[in-house]
Amino acid sequence: MSESASVTPEQLQRIKDALRDGPSQMTLQLARNLGVPEAEVIRAMPDGRAVELDAGRWEELLRSFEELGKIHVIVSNGCVTTEATGQFGGFSTWGEFFNVQSKSLDMHIRGARLATVFAVMKPSHIDGVDTLSFQFYDRDGAAAFKVFVTFGGQNAAPERRTLFDALRERFRKHAGG
Repeated sequence: MSESASVTPEQLQRIKDALRDGPSQMTLQLARNLGVPEAEVIRAMPDGRAVELDAGRWEELLRSFEELGKIHVIVSNGCVTTEATGQFGGFSTWGEFFNVQSKSLDMHIRGARLATVFAVMKPSHIDGVDTLSFQFYDRDGAAAFKVFVTFGGQNAAPERRTLFDALRERFRKHAGG
């Protein structure tokens, strides 16, 4: 896990203390409460719960989500949060947009603005059951969108956990990369 220059050592310690004291809290809310970028909250997660992925391979990663089947996508900004359940597919590129247009998802992603991607395993803020997700952040450390392989309620089925683990390892960011 790399230490980021975008938070002070004091802020980093407050993040780590907050995650230790409440591992299931919403990372978006925690970031806002602490006045830090959400990506830094994810980066500070203990015990390998967040693995940084190679953000340069974002398109390849998104295309690989098709094999996951039905997933839960969350997009949030300063004014609204929207959630959708569906399947990745129908990929195309038009101008600056990478498009996901299946029967159940319609997303238009400005990939050049993505800066950081993590594979995250954390207790749900709703019920404490581990969620498995891929989380994409912009250059400011704000969440662009999150793709949940599992969304709490029950533990991941073995085949979904295996797919999550395989994608996490395949796209893992290597030292210096």
